Amino acid sequence: MPEGGRKRIHFSKLYSFSCFKSPFKEGHYQIGQKGYSRVVYCNDPDNIEAIQLNYDGNYVSTTKYTAFNFIPKSLFEQFRRVANIYFLVVACVSFSPLAPYTALSIAAPLVAVIGATMAKEAVEDWRRRRQDIEANNRKVQVYGKNNTFVETRWKKLRVGDVIKVYKDEYFPSDLLLLSSSYGDGVCYVETMNLDGETNLKLKHALEATTRLNDEESLQKFRAMVKCEDPNENLYSFIGTLKYEGVEYPLSLQEILLRDSKLRNTEYIYGVVIFTGHDTKVMQNSIDPPSKRSKIERKMDKIIYILFSTLILISFIGSLFFGVETKRDITSDGNYRRWYLHPDESTVYFDSRRAGLASILHFLTALMLYGYLIPISLYVSIELVKVLQCIFINQDQEMYFEESDRPAHARTSNLNEELGQVDTILSDKTGTLTCNSMEFVKCSVGGIQYGRGITEVEKALARRAKGGESEGDAYSLDILSKSSEAVEPQKPIKGFNFKDERIMNGLWINEQHPDIIEKFFRVLAICHTAIPDVDKKSGEILYEAESPDEAAFVIAAKELGFEFFARTQTSISLHELNHERGKRVDRVYRLLHILEFSSSRKRMSVIVRNEENKILLLCKGADSVMFERLSEYGREFEAETNNHIKKYSEAGLRTLVITYRELGEEEYNQWDKEFSKAKTSLAADRDTLVDAAADKMERDLILLGATAVEDRLQKGVPECIENLAKAGIKLWVLTGDKMETAVNIGYACSLLRQDMTQIVITLDSSEILSLEKQGNKEALIKH
Repeated sequence: MPEGGRKRIHFSKLYSFSCFKSPFKEGHYQIGQKGYSRVVYCNDPDNIEAIQLNYDGNYVSTTKYTAFNFIPKSLFEQFRRVANIYFLVVACVSFSPLAPYTALSIAAPLVAVIGATMAKEAVEDWRRRRQDIEANNRKVQVYGKNNTFVETRWKKLRVGDVIKVYKDEYFPSDLLLLSSSYGDGVCYVETMNLDGETNLKLKHALEATTRLNDEESLQKFRAMVKCEDPNENLYSFIGTLKYEGVEYPLSLQEILLRDSKLRNTEYIYGVVIFTGHDTKVMQNSIDPPSKRSKIERKMDKIIYILFSTLILISFIGSLFFGVETKRDITSDGNYRRWYLHPDESTVYFDSRRAGLASILHFLTALMLYGYLIPISLYVSIELVKVLQCIFINQDQEMYFEESDRPAHARTSNLNEELGQVDTILSDKTGTLTCNSMEFVKCSVGGIQYGRGITEVEKALARRAKGGESEGDAYSLDILSKSSEAVEPQKPIKGFNFKDERIMNGLWINEQHPDIIEKFFRVLAICHTAIPDVDKKSGEILYEAESPDEAAFVIAAKELGFEFFARTQTSISLHELNHERGKRVDRVYRLLHILEFSSSRKRMSVIVRNEENKILLLCKGADSVMFERLSEYGREFEAETNNHIKKYSEAGLRTLVITYRELGEEEYNQWDKEFSKAKTSLAADRDTLVDAAADKMERDLILLGATAVEDRLQKGVPECIENLAKAGIKLWVLTGDKMETAVNIGYACSLLRQDMTQIVITLDSSEILSLEKQGNKEALIKH
């Protein structure tokens, strides 16, 4: 793998929020119509039609200037400053005899200021240029005419090329996923550079292309992609793949976007769909704006005041000068100030032309008093900004040891703005917390399990200890001792659960062993994780789309339901059978995955077990799950709801676990509807799929709820306290319940006991109804 593939690419362009806007207009639903006219001939570079399409290359440039426009464009930027315009005018006038000093004394400082600033701009743009060069010259494996993969620079990629990308490398363009190192053609992608999300995204190749996984199979591969034109929408893709005479619908699930990274997958094969500035990430970019700080803008206003003062002083002086010059000549034609020799000099002191002398004196006064506007101030400011950048880059207090990353000032234009920050907007997960989930508690069959203590519970105990009531339910000392007593001997990542009642297979002796069995079976099956065997230790590791899923699968494994194999059509488990008390191997045929989304707030899988029963296994937020329970599936609803509330108050993330057994006829009828929705070529295909899934995810039977902890990052409470002392306001956005959010606020010192809580909620029946419908536009209006 090329060494450069491990380096992170940084783009200097900004991502606009236009990516959230749908570029598709009503009526443009079919491939081939306006907005959907792109045609890609895959692995067929000699195709005449492909050559005639003449798509842009993969070269990208994010620089602000070019070699040809640097001088005029940079000069234009410099003379946006009012002071520079003034000094330029004064410098031009200083070459005339009107100047009370030499032209060099005013022109030299102006040239120095503009030259220094242009040099700084050139250096900063050259850094962007170097990043472009690094990105454009990265190497990737491209399938060539001799039927082998050859190293090719990114900038030489063409639409239709088949490429091979390795683990931890960035995708050089927007790709159609053909296959991966996994037999079922899945891969994990990190999109942090696109949307800031640290959770991995799971991508699926079409089943028809998963066998294209070596040079020999690619030799005869020819296909045609018809899809949408280049647009900025990061969250949608509409297209079709025509391969071996069959047309397959394409969605975002098969698309790998430029500037995202391949993770937890050894390699993938893909076809280049969009290149260069046609890629979605570049469609979302805008030219680097010329930013000016508040101080610069304020200085412009001060310059206007000083310039007005300068004009007033010069005007008054020239007015008096004109009057005195007019009075200088006597009635007999002699001059009172004969020593000025006005008859031998220029018009500057000629009493016969006093008006002209006054005007010329005004111009001279403007230059003479010009130091009222100090050019040295701008020289000092530019010098200070450069030095500030050096100090920022070398600041040990801003060095992050874990990732070996110091602070890096990419531009010096806004250094002084850092000291003017009065409000910080932050999210919770991954910013205040580690985004590393640990399974700590659960509620199964109306019974709570798990004796661990969370950071939020400890914070609540500290509040209670310092509060008015000594009889509060929380006691810091007791909780701390209890936490130490249940601490596992061998730490397991993602699993911080301790309860002797169900550990080590003892759950078979519990009150509801059948429910516990179904509960952990759902955790072991309802996910998109992939098992991976560590070659050194032989231990099974899990590559999951999110830390939550990894924690659930690990918890199921530790409690007797080990997920050990997966194909595109099956999931295999080592299960502890509660009737026999023995470990058995079971294979579940995977029929459908109804994927999680923020609007659905749930995920389901449909499987067929070895007894030929069809099961729907579902997990999701309690706000959408309880209403989907059947009449006979609510036996433990009250207890589970109460436990979820307690978990939320302890700062834990909760999910409700349910299942349902399906009839053969019911499933077959729904399968036809769901397949029709998935193969639809309409732009609203996702809506059709969600509607079909919604019909199936009903009449569920409640099993219980999970509770996972996302620990605070090291030093977060201290950092927030320091920000508060500095007078900075901090707003945190979270999708947690109100109780969870408030208690986490206390745990991270965002909230304090001396604060007054003001709670504003929108929990009316109308709002809740709109939330369930996913009607975001109506919610915004409310």
